[in-house]
Amino acid sequence: MDAGMGNGRGISSSLSVVAVCLAALLCANLLLYWYLDSLYPGVVSHSPHGHCPPRHFKLGTMRDCEPWLQCPEVQNDIRRLKMVGQGAVKKVYLSEWKGQKVAMCVLSSETYRADFLHGLSMLRSLQSARVVQLVGSCEGDGVFVTEYHPLGTPLGLDDALAIPRYRSSDAWQTRLRLALDYVAFLSFLHASPVGTRVMCDSNDLSKTLSQFLLTADFRLVANDLDALPEVTPRGHGVKCGPRQLTGDFVAPEQLWPHGDEKPFSDDLMPGYDEKTDIWKIPEVTGFLLGHVTGSDVIHFHLFQIHADCKKSDPKQRPTAREVLSVYRTVYDTMVESQQQARDML
Repeated sequence: MDAGMGNGRGISSSLSVVAVCLAALLCANLLLYWYLDSLYPGVVSHSPHGHCPPRHFKLGTMRDCEPWLQCPEVQNDIRRLKMVGQGAVKKVYLSEWKGQKVAMCVLSSETYRADFLHGLSMLRSLQSARVVQLVGSCEGDGVFVTEYHPLGTPLGLDDALAIPRYRSSDAWQTRLRLALDYVAFLSFLHASPVGTRVMCDSNDLSKTLSQFLLTADFRLVANDLDALPEVTPRGHGVKCGPRQLTGDFVAPEQLWPHGDEKPFSDDLMPGYDEKTDIWKIPEVTGFLLGHVTGSDVIHFHLFQIHADCKKSDPKQRPTAREVLSVYRTVYDTMVESQQQARDML
């Protein structure tokens, strides 16, 4: 009787130990899952741009595409609300057209009319998912109208992602997609319908980022196209303005090559090509990635392509298309790693 009771107690004790071990294992799995989920949060879907025929637009809640607005509509149907931006070339006003918020861009000074019209011409020619939607224009009045993006430029990315309703989007997926959008725009620009173009308003990080806008679903679209000179075959390259450029952000070939031996002269300054844009990719991507969980892994994966972007000889740098291919591979690898980690649980 005592032996039977002893055996029963032993079995009961063993079962308790097993139960405790199983509970501990379950808790460990849950903790591991929560950690991996924080490292690789779910991918946010991308809301595609509305597809309209050429020279048409569709905003917000609009059901149908409308033809670009012409002078009569721009002059009579758009109501200015307040100024939201100002530069040397243009002033930007938050405005309203038939209940839709739009951005009205107005020429600041006749001195810059050529730059203003160049920007409008590029906006018309480069309409795509990579570029802000054109709504209409009136060249004679020095006005054009685009889609309004309230989140502004990516310079305010951290502040935008700190807004309570957007905090869940502050993940490596969102930030790497923004970097992908940036490189995808360069790839598009370097093989655009109007030739190989160079981003000249990019002499420092802030100026470069200010050329883009954040959409409501955290994608990047090019917005300021005032300075996109063309690299022509068998030409002498382009020059981003007649003034001397300095600093580490610009590419080496954009710097005055004669040092202090000769005073700067625009006539003696050699031209350059689209590879100047490639040199700047690592800094822009570094800003966009920030310091979220997983960004260090992305930097590791991008180390070699970024080293190639920084080669002194522009001919040895990759093309934007080649950089984009690597970025896409890294994104897919990260997503696959996320899925494998979840499948292991």
